[in-house]
Amino acid sequence: MTVDIDKTAGGPAGTPPAGPEAIKAIPVRHYGRYISAVIALALLAAVVYAFSQGKINWGAIPDYFFDDRILSGMGKTLLLTVLAMLIGVVGGILLAVMRLSKNPVTSSIAWFYIWFFRGTPVLVQLVVWFNLGLVFEYINLGPFYRDEWSDFMTPFLTALLGLGLNEAAYMAEICRAGLLAVDEGQTEAAHALGMSHAKTLRRIVVPQAMRVIVPPTGNEVINMLKTTSLVSVVQYSELFRVAQDIGQTSGAPAEMLFLAAAWYLLLTSVFSVGQYYLERYYARGASRQLPPTPWQKVKANVLSLSSRKGATA
Repeated sequence: MTVDIDKTAGGPAGTPPAGPEAIKAIPVRHYGRYISAVIALALLAAVVYAFSQGKINWGAIPDYFFDDRILSGMGKTLLLTVLAMLIGVVGGILLAVMRLSKNPVTSSIAWFYIWFFRGTPVLVQLVVWFNLGLVFEYINLGPFYRDEWSDFMTPFLTALLGLGLNEAAYMAEICRAGLLAVDEGQTEAAHALGMSHAKTLRRIVVPQAMRVIVPPTGNEVINMLKTTSLVSVVQYSELFRVAQDIGQTSGAPAEMLFLAAAWYLLLTSVFSVGQYYLERYYARGASRQLPPTPWQKVKANVLSLSSRKGATA
């Protein structure tokens, strides 16, 4: 019995050609990853062991974690963060519009403001505001207000001006980048429909620019929360200064610094969650499918785990 072989078909006559053999892919072993992971874990264990052997009264941290003075300092930190960011955002939008203006005077003023406040450390600005009483004895606003500078420039006002005005310079560049990210055709189309420049900016440009402005603004809020610790030099009793004062009176200065760091970590974590949802909100017009929220991820994992258990049963 003979079998006709169709050489062009690669098999017996009338049968389809045989496919290529399955390739067995052998993954490459990355020994460097294993070694680096072991080294990282060893370093982490060494740090944990060092702190466990140090002379640290860990029990003092939970004792003072919800102390009234700590909570009061935390409240002042949050208040200062919100108000300074409000000044920074409003001032940044105004400076960004001035910077993009065709008027050379307003554009130059905005450029000089941004150049000056971005070029000097915020700590130096705080100390300058605090010591302006050495230069000006009185503040005189004509018939509206007149008082001694030392009474007018309180620690809170010093901290607010120092942080808020400095933040306005950074927010100006963030807002300017967002405005420039909007296609010029949008503005031209709005002007062709008869919209004024202010209405075009408010209705067309700014809503689209928010997708670019919001993410770095969230980072600035978190950075502002941490930067408030600098105002302790102007005698404002925020979280860091209160923790230092308690550490000096309780005999646990290092422990109170760890406590302050724990509160800063907790607050920045909460702000980070808020930033995530805000970015997700403004991404609706740009992304076809929004990324799942943390709760949706947990819910999906739980449902997949329960379905696997039901399948095996």
